[in-house]
Amino acid sequence: MSETHEFDLAVIGAGPGGYVCALKAAQRGLKVLCVDRRETPGGTCLNVGCIPSKALLHSSERLHEAETEFAALGIDNVTPKLNLGQMMARKERVVGDTVKGIGYLFRKNNVTFRVGEAKLTGPHDLSINGEKVTARSIVIATGSAPVALPGVDFDEKRVVSSTGALSLEAVPKRLAVIGAGVIGLELGSVWKRLGSEVTIIEYGDHIAPGFDRGLGRQFQRSLEKLGLKFRLSTRVTKVEIEGSALDLTLQKVGQEETETLEADVVLVSIGRKPYTQGLDLGAVGIDTDEVGRIPVDPHFRTSCPSIYAIGDVIAGPMLAHKAEEEGLALAEQLAGHVGHVPYDAIPSVIYTQPEFAMVGKTEEQLKQEGVAYKTGSFPFMASARARAIAATDGGVKVLTDAKTDRILGVHILGACAGELIAEATLAMTFKASAEDIALACHAHPTLSEALKEAALGAFDKPLHL
Repeated sequence: MSETHEFDLAVIGAGPGGYVCALKAAQRGLKVLCVDRRETPGGTCLNVGCIPSKALLHSSERLHEAETEFAALGIDNVTPKLNLGQMMARKERVVGDTVKGIGYLFRKNNVTFRVGEAKLTGPHDLSINGEKVTARSIVIATGSAPVALPGVDFDEKRVVSSTGALSLEAVPKRLAVIGAGVIGLELGSVWKRLGSEVTIIEYGDHIAPGFDRGLGRQFQRSLEKLGLKFRLSTRVTKVEIEGSALDLTLQKVGQEETETLEADVVLVSIGRKPYTQGLDLGAVGIDTDEVGRIPVDPHFRTSCPSIYAIGDVIAGPMLAHKAEEEGLALAEQLAGHVGHVPYDAIPSVIYTQPEFAMVGKTEEQLKQEGVAYKTGSFPFMASARARAIAATDGGVKVLTDAKTDRILGVHILGACAGELIAEATLAMTFKASAEDIALACHAHPTLSEALKEAALGAFDKPLHL
């Protein structure tokens, strides 16, 4: 421990980036403080984001399965009934157990956890609820906050962010979702399965921005089969309260005419922004860029040499696992070890049904960059395991360098895509070729065989198509 500072490391924020950084630094022998505004660690992800949304997705999927698929599976006389209170209670138990686990890990690894508002007062100084704390190094890992529609504030009852959409007290008859990204599609799916009439409004001309466009069209058809309605190339110019209803004014992109859509609840999921309020970055000479992010060097160091930043407050995708990898790498560096983040192999997943997962480049990106590439595809319709479990929507696409066969991107639409993408991520991390995946033995019958077949297709021919 430094002779002049109370802690070797102070981490502001106990989300996935912050708590992982704190834990690994403590495991490497540093004396660590982690401070967060919430009473429980875990940040947005564990408390009001990734974990509760996955709990509701699972519950609503089982309800929908019982309602629509059991008869075809030979299961008769099942009449499911929604108990929203019980579903929400289970979600809270899942969250509670998860955040308690982080608290246990803090205690086990001797990380000091403090609840409060942290303010930077010097290169090595923090004020936490007015109390001065010193640390040799400081990490900003304060995450992000939802972006509101201009002129429309969140009340988390009728105009909600993801936080409010995870805790609605009743199923809205009509739910309007603004934004067809991860949050909008996941939570729109939840409430549709629970009985809401859901309309998703997207400014772009396709859903799931950043994902493969070809599989994305299949993805939209699957969600439309569920009953989701889409209004693409459309923007919301105004939201007004009219009695018990909310009136959304819609305008097609490039047109002057407008129309009105009525809803009982509006979910605004148009993105997130870095959260740095209250830190007083200016006191230590740290500026932010045009969208509020903190510039850092390749070692996550800010313009103040003793202060670092990771996760959603810096450039890059706002993903919990990206923040975790940065927290891990930074902790290793601060402890005198080597830390590295493979940014070209960070997966992304939309946890709908079917799931949509990707890692690496899309075809659109490769074309824009002028990269010569090959494609191998395999539909789940041709997978024996997918047919056996009634999950034939979607498929796998593998993109490779035309000369070297090195994998440049993998895209999976289908059941368990979020799990299947791990093999592709590992392959890309170690610079594998499509032939490497194709020649690896895959258990039969499994969904993972579709990845093997798509890899075969990228450099040769698939066997089962």
